[in-house]
Amino acid sequence: MPVGGLIPRATDNAADLVVRNAKVHTGDPVRPQAEAIAIRDGVITVVGDDNDVASHVGPDTKVVDALGRRMVPGLNDAHLHVIRGGLNYVLELRWDGVPTLRQGLAMLREQAARTPKGQWVRVVGGWSAEQFAERRLPSVTELNAVAPDTPVFVLHLYQSAVLNRAALKAAGFTRDTPDPKGGQIVRGRDGEPTGMLLAAPSALILYSTLAKAPVLEGEDKKTSTRHFLRELNRFGLTSAIDAAGGFQNFPDNYSTVVELAKAGQLSLRIAYHLFPQTAGQEIDDLTRWIEMARPEDGDEWLRLNGAGENLTWAAADFENFAQPRPEHADYEAEFEKAVRLLMENGWGFRLHATYDETIRRDLSVFEKLAAEGLFPAGNRWLFDHAETVSPGSLDRVAALGGAMSVQNRLSFQGEAFLRRYGPHAAADAPPVGAMLERGLTVGAGTDATRVSSYNPWVALHWLVSGRTVGDLALRPPHNRVDRGTALTMFTRAGAVLTGEDEVKGVLRPGCFADLAVLSDDYFTVPEPDIAHIESLLTVVGGRIVYATAEYEGLDEELPPVSPEWSPVAHFGGYQSTPSTGLSGTRQAELLGQAVAESEQHRQWRARRGLTPETASTFFDPCFSL
Repeated sequence: MPVGGLIPRATDNAADLVVRNAKVHTGDPVRPQAEAIAIRDGVITVVGDDNDVASHVGPDTKVVDALGRRMVPGLNDAHLHVIRGGLNYVLELRWDGVPTLRQGLAMLREQAARTPKGQWVRVVGGWSAEQFAERRLPSVTELNAVAPDTPVFVLHLYQSAVLNRAALKAAGFTRDTPDPKGGQIVRGRDGEPTGMLLAAPSALILYSTLAKAPVLEGEDKKTSTRHFLRELNRFGLTSAIDAAGGFQNFPDNYSTVVELAKAGQLSLRIAYHLFPQTAGQEIDDLTRWIEMARPEDGDEWLRLNGAGENLTWAAADFENFAQPRPEHADYEAEFEKAVRLLMENGWGFRLHATYDETIRRDLSVFEKLAAEGLFPAGNRWLFDHAETVSPGSLDRVAALGGAMSVQNRLSFQGEAFLRRYGPHAAADAPPVGAMLERGLTVGAGTDATRVSSYNPWVALHWLVSGRTVGDLALRPPHNRVDRGTALTMFTRAGAVLTGEDEVKGVLRPGCFADLAVLSDDYFTVPEPDIAHIESLLTVVGGRIVYATAEYEGLDEELPPVSPEWSPVAHFGGYQSTPSTGLSGTRQAELLGQAVAESEQHRQWRARRGLTPETASTFFDPCFSL
């Protein structure tokens, strides 16, 4: 269609799609800004202005006017449990973005009324008590009141889960159920479970209980995954690195994305990892997988990226900041076998490591192998999370050619971390600035969906502002990054971690046509409003995979959400809240500071005899007789 004077005239090599009249942030230092992009066969052919793309507009070219909006490279979540999240998405009631517990409980009540017998209502990740105006968890009593007969399971971070009576019964918890290792079933005076489960410090009790809930079967798994990918496209995500995780078996739990990839129905590029699931069997699992596949097998839509985020269970630490850091027994011998096996067979890996104590021990194993000439042997490797990594450990990572991947777990757990470790430690958790100063590749992600939200703009806000979802400022300016750096961490850095930085993460000719046209200009909106940004138009490989507002109807049609009673069918996913430029909690905080300063000023005046010692009583003539 002709737009703004662009008359179709190309006959050969016409573009499939042109997006014009945009403020394009390309991420390419050679040409950082542009106004239009032309796309053919899933690849960018032209980056420039209207004159540059005009000769590529043919009779069948779709021309989209960005209406002066900001365009950025498609976002790449460097640590997202997208495969597992997709298999469960339509079964979960999302509290991501819900501002009050009252609203959350109302959603639970409504969903419980439509949930059929035998099914559970589950709230799994994406929220924190600190985001609620009430600043607290739901009580067991409240869950019993809103859902007296339907099992309800509410997971809160890595710390706890709240179950109603029906869920306790469905999960088989009784007074005789023993506490599992690393977990606690909270009991009342009568010895019966109350409905509260605690990670102490292991979250296995939480996840194993969740695993007792019904799962999707057949085509519903594909439908759920496609709707989850569309939800990620809604925020401008075009790629993700799946970090595997517990309860994600290979190849069984990977079959859905494999089938979607074969059918050309993925709307998000996925690079995946393999995670040994059974303690004591890790070497056998890795050996079997090495015989089955090699890293970078696949294509640009679905590819193997290596092992992890655990290699051996004994080497994994915990991330429950409500509990002390656990002490590990010796694990190095078996861990060394796993790393040696991977290096000898050309497999890279990523490692979950929360604490510097764990990172130092892992590095000692790597340095031992490096002395033998076996590490890193040309393989990509990285540490994930690393909230308490030390400068010395970062130097060792750099010397060994490693990389880092950070996630905004402290957006949701920052208050718990602060209470346990204090403000000094919280200021450098994780030390993003120190990582970048050493020239390390630092990818950014969310670690969604069981704890953090999958909304990447919440993570970008955290990187830039240093604030939690409860609006608590933790990281000072030296450990924050500017908006351009944060965006690079969510685009090109992720491509480096998968070896695709020559074709992904920037907008330039020859690169994948992955982009997002944003609802607000990321580079100019007030800082608090970064978390409220969404995409209006998301393009992956030249396909419009998400479109809303003026572009509604341009994206691909999806099958209806199934089952019909799904929470997603009624509430959707992330609950958007309007951007205000100043959040309610931040406003209340500032008002509280003003009140305190006013009282301090009154006391100062009283000490100098300038005002009475006691505060004056306010008088309202409306109440006089």
